[in-house]
Amino acid sequence: MDLSTLPRTELLREVTDLIALHAELIDDDQLEAWPDLFVEDCHYSVLPRENADRGLPVATIFCDSRGMLVDRIVSLRRANIFPVHHYRHIISTSRIHEVRSDAIVAHTNYLVLQTRNTGRSFVYNAGKYVDEIVFSSGKFLFRSKKAIFDTDLIDTLMVRPI
Repeated sequence: MDLSTLPRTELLREVTDLIALHAELIDDDQLEAWPDLFVEDCHYSVLPRENADRGLPVATIFCDSRGMLVDRIVSLRRANIFPVHHYRHIISTSRIHEVRSDAIVAHTNYLVLQTRNTGRSFVYNAGKYVDEIVFSSGKFLFRSKKAIFDTDLIDTLMVRPI
């Protein structure tokens, strides 16, 4: 399918739905379904803005296949030890930056709140998603997803996807 021939409003709806589903799966702790939002040969990274601005490839989280995303979730469930907490994503309207025949590039601002069992909620992470979205196997999926966070520091351990 040549994505550049589709109406921009339809593309924006598909982008918005995919990004909202991404946030919902993380917030609702349905992490085993999260890798299904990506093509097999994907890239997922979470990196500080300073590194992104300087073109430095060092990321806090880096996965270059759906298999690595699955491994990350398995590790989170079976091996990692961390305090019980919940995420809540607040996401802005997405903006399509580029439409090519094979992909859409979109930017979306995000804010992730974290709530601990103590009842304390705080801003955990804020930044911008830079997504490359393709149409594959009959649906829109991420080929690349970067979460570029605004600060240089992470307040607590980063175990879940952003």
